[in-house]
Amino acid sequence: MNTPDERLIQVTPAPRQVALQEMEFYAFVHFTVNTFTDREWGDGTEDPSIFNPAKLDAEQWVRALKDAGMKGLILTCKHHDGFCLWPSKYTRHSVASSPYKGGRGDVVGEVAEACRRGGLKFGVYLSPWDRNQPLYGTGEPYDDYFVNQLTELLTNYGEIFDVWFDGACGEGPNGKQQYYDWERYYATIRALQPGACISVCGPDVRWCGNEAGDTRPSEWSVVPRRMMDTERIASSSQQTDDAAFRQKKLTAQMQDLGSREALADEPELIWYPAEVNTSIRPGWFWHESEDTQVRPLAELVDIYEKSVGGNATMLLNVSPDRDGLFRPQDVQRLQEIGAYLRRTYGHNLLTEDGTLTAVPAGLPGHEAACLRAEDESYYQPAAEALPVEITVQLDRHAALHRLVLREQLRLSQRVERFAVDAWVQDGWQQVTEGTVIGNKKIIPLPDVITDRLRVRVLDSRGVPALRFLGVYAAE
Repeated sequence: MNTPDERLIQVTPAPRQVALQEMEFYAFVHFTVNTFTDREWGDGTEDPSIFNPAKLDAEQWVRALKDAGMKGLILTCKHHDGFCLWPSKYTRHSVASSPYKGGRGDVVGEVAEACRRGGLKFGVYLSPWDRNQPLYGTGEPYDDYFVNQLTELLTNYGEIFDVWFDGACGEGPNGKQQYYDWERYYATIRALQPGACISVCGPDVRWCGNEAGDTRPSEWSVVPRRMMDTERIASSSQQTDDAAFRQKKLTAQMQDLGSREALADEPELIWYPAEVNTSIRPGWFWHESEDTQVRPLAELVDIYEKSVGGNATMLLNVSPDRDGLFRPQDVQRLQEIGAYLRRTYGHNLLTEDGTLTAVPAGLPGHEAACLRAEDESYYQPAAEALPVEITVQLDRHAALHRLVLREQLRLSQRVERFAVDAWVQDGWQQVTEGTVIGNKKIIPLPDVITDRLRVRVLDSRGVPALRFLGVYAAE
């Protein structure tokens, strides 16, 4: 019979989930008729003639996102207003009815091609709530329509890395609500794009619980299967103004989802990592009134280090203006983010100097030296004795800034608790402690000047499997 820990570490990610978690930082791009009406949500009555981004430059978007260090772009191909950024065969409410390129434009195609040329992965957002579609609320006929449009996006634009659903739901023209056939949608994606993750209202990636960029102190990837249904319910209620519901979401955001204690009585577990989604401005679509409200660099860095550095991914929205361009102030902030990341994490002190030792020693082929490389190799001790101690000896004293730890996700998420010590005045001094590591843990090391660090794994689900250790000096 399996022990409780063996049961937990048997839950491992699919290759598509590993690929997405390793992307770490990618973009949302919100763009539709709302950009021209100065609204966040359209109602489906918008005249397509208002959509005419005369200077649209998808390559400008890609350059700016790459400058920020992002690895992918998810485009809002259709928001709740039902306006399609591609010439869908199943509705006239699309770019084909707009003056953009004389009705012969295809924004989805332009962005997908720019991503391919620029080296970004391309993903799609398709709102299941179509406020322009008369079939909404009719059940299967509407599901047929939705699957037809989903099929267009998944067959005409090359490889898709992510399909993003938010589950927004309301009443159709007949006064009835549409109950989405999620399993049919998922089956369509799996058949047409088996490498794509299905995010938020889907089985591969879950919502962190808010749109502010807030994160849990301990973000687990192994969680109860019931969380998937919870995410559907929460996401489908995003449009509510009910204060009690918002408080429930806040409470859920802070709760323990994946410790041993939280999972002890759960009948079924899944690998369901978190994504932190937020916008570079207050709104998701561009508004001229927000041109002076681009988030400060320090705030965005804090979100990045708590999300990407807290076993989640970061999805940052950037919205083009009515010309179809990112505004200069947004581009500048993206460049600043990228410069910070390159400056802070561009040089691991262990790649050129220093030594690594571990107790217990590693299994053959899995020694501590594996931790220097950003590859699939990993350190795994030959014995189950705790604590596991990994000591870093640098060639010189340095003012340190950040420590980065990673686990080998293919062997599940194992570390439950760890501590970090620095050698100060001829003795070890604990400088921080934490719980989860997962794909990546970024650990601030304020005011630490030393030539020696020690990482102690104090509690683990079975034998830990650490993939990477990076030490980064202050600027």
